[in-house]
Amino acid sequence: MLDLAPYLQRALVEVVLLAVLAGTLGTWIVLRRLAFFTHSVGTAAFPGLVVAGPWGIAPQLGALGAVLGFAAARERLARGARSDPDAATGLLLVGALALGAVLASDVYESGAGVDRLLFGSLIGLSDTDVALTALAAVAALLVHAAGRRAWLATAFEPEGAPSLGVRTATADLALLVAVSVAVVVALDAVGALLVAVVLVVPAATVRLVAADLRTLQIGTGVLAAVEGVAAVAIGDALNVGPGPALGVLGGAVFALVAIARAVRR
Repeated sequence: MLDLAPYLQRALVEVVLLAVLAGTLGTWIVLRRLAFFTHSVGTAAFPGLVVAGPWGIAPQLGALGAVLGFAAARERLARGARSDPDAATGLLLVGALALGAVLASDVYESGAGVDRLLFGSLIGLSDTDVALTALAAVAALLVHAAGRRAWLATAFEPEGAPSLGVRTATADLALLVAVSVAVVVALDAVGALLVAVVLVVPAATVRLVAADLRTLQIGTGVLAAVEGVAAVAIGDALNVGPGPALGVLGGAVFALVAIARAVRR
């Protein structure tokens, strides 16, 4: 790594840290069926990323503010007697994406192009971006250690979990907050539209073949790291965005594993 350019060194460290988040939280995202939530959080952060530069605040803070606003609005819409939570999420997603596009094109002069905000730039990261991802990875490990039992009980025995003394509401809130933080720190690397490539796709791929939770988590972390390193290499060699390259690579690997599994059966 010492012979690599500094931007490539940061990119490789970032993908390893994101792999830790994928292995720690991605498995629970898949097991608890939070893939749509994860994608929606990433998309909802887009307007916050657009206004962060002109307002002189950190992109992560702008994204976090937008995510919190999205969560509050979704909760309010979902409370309606005739409201479908998925429909409310979809409506807000369209609104967030449209608002971000309008702000980026007509109102604000964002410090980054729309393509970078939507698809990220693994080779354009700063030391601060990497440090924040490292903090998020450590926090995710700590939250996982504290909430693993509750998350496991809720994932496989949602009805009986309270009878086991598990505080499901607290555990669910902790998981949602942890996933939201992971999404926010991943935005600079893969963008608002591709966070699922890191936090969902590797876990979904490994779940096709994993026999237990430990194998699922370790396999997810390893696969996310390998795909991330490969995407950085492909992006640097072909002069394409590592984020989109990671999306194509992750989708291809998932398809191959699914086909192999079906043929074997």
